Amino acid sequence: MQATREKSPLIRIGLRKSCGIALWCLLSACAAPSAPGQTSPKSNTAAPAGATAFTPDEQLLPAARRGMFELLNGDPDGAMRIFQEIERGHPDSPLGYLLAADATWWKIYLTTGNLVDPDVFDVVSKATSPYDASFETLAQEAIHRAEARARAKQDLARSLLDEGMAYGLLARFYGLHDEDLPTARAGKKMRALLLRALQLDPNLTDAYLGVGIYNYFVDTLPEIVKLLKFFIGLPGGSRELGLQQLELAATKGDTVRGEAQFYLAKDFSRGNERQYGRSRQLFHQLAAEYPGNPLWTLVEGSLEIRLGHRDPGRELYRQAVEKSAAQNTDVGRALHAQAQQALGRLGS
Repeated sequence: MQATREKSPLIRIGLRKSCGIALWCLLSACAAPSAPGQTSPKSNTAAPAGATAFTPDEQLLPAARRGMFELLNGDPDGAMRIFQEIERGHPDSPLGYLLAADATWWKIYLTTGNLVDPDVFDVVSKATSPYDASFETLAQEAIHRAEARARAKQDLARSLLDEGMAYGLLARFYGLHDEDLPTARAGKKMRALLLRALQLDPNLTDAYLGVGIYNYFVDTLPEIVKLLKFFIGLPGGSRELGLQQLELAATKGDTVRGEAQFYLAKDFSRGNERQYGRSRQLFHQLAAEYPGNPLWTLVEGSLEIRLGHRDPGRELYRQAVEKSAAQNTDVGRALHAQAQQALGRLGS
């Protein structure tokens, strides 16, 4: 496993003790052949002409919510089936591709990331995963369809939201691979798109996941951010505003509420925040809302251990081992292995 680094959600999702983690943050609530911030290439799988009438995102949200529940409840494959149904039924819409990319990103993170370290979101043990190629394709498809809708002035605010969230996923992906400059470019593009979406429709609270993570981490990350501000004109941020925006997404968000709770809990557990009680409360809430996902129990246990509460932490690790034991999937096996390792490190 590579050396531990603090990474962030827009850039990486967590922050460790090095600048690399800095750039994950510029994301967060796929990859592309061209640099983020440039016009994306034309899709190889454009929607068939006249295949489906335009359907606003609003009509697809009930299915999107069901899929996000499955994803956060520990079943990314089940979530993917729902998102693929949206793709097939509404191939002109970016939403199905965006959510499928999100589900694929979680599979990459859960099968390659360091899930136990409380300071780090995405320290990967492998340079690549079997899911990378499909992740990149899905993210680019989401961007392509969102751009097409925006040009046609169809569902404009939500089209900008979808495109911005897709660039956020790109930033997560690049951050996982320690590609700081592409991560920052994707984060910058994400920020601009989400702010435009909020100008058009202030009720799109899902956008606050991305802008909140951006604001928080750009204001709290190390020297690398100063360099990026100089080289690519990376806009500044605000720690306090970022936390407020994340809390808004975590309490009033639509499809991103659970993800916002996760990122907010991670931020509260950082050494510069030390709001451990609030972090623990959020992790516990996630475990209660999504009981099928051993990840929430595992990260709650890691926080207890960090606070010196060995017995509660050990018990949570045991629960995570038991929950993941019967999950015969790549994600389930990876979670089970990490829970066993975490429990084993505590000894008898």
